[in-house]
Amino acid sequence: MTASKNPQRARDDGNHCFVCGPDNPAGMQIRFEMDGELCRAEYTPNAHQCGYDGVVHGGILFSLLDDVMANWLFLQGERAYTAKCEIRFRAPAPIGVRLLLEGELLERRGRRAFLAGRVRLASDATLLAEADAVFIVIADTDSGDKKTR
Repeated sequence: MTASKNPQRARDDGNHCFVCGPDNPAGMQIRFEMDGELCRAEYTPNAHQCGYDGVVHGGILFSLLDDVMANWLFLQGERAYTAKCEIRFRAPAPIGVRLLLEGELLERRGRRAFLAGRVRLASDATLLAEADAVFIVIADTDSGDKKTR
């Protein structure tokens, strides 16, 4: 494994993640950080990430939301998989405009972590998309090949 480029990353087994992996040249390489009880990041989508012309593809927004929530756990040294996620698109996200990402833990029940995520315009905090998700936290010895639910 390679050393992480983000000193706040508590683990180095996600360095090739499409969204946050610092070693993935085809990825977004978003740097997430904890800010108190919130996981935060900023990202500016490019023209290769559009759905309709000038609008960010919904799958990209889902990926941003999924990762800001997952990184709430990851930055604290926990590895988890998304078990369920519900997303609500509130407004079109324009290409080439800086977005703010925010994730927070709502509740913890055993291995299940309930999180919420939001994507906003950086310019005026307009809510573009939000999600609620359940993640299953796995032990470091779990290869991820087994069912965890």
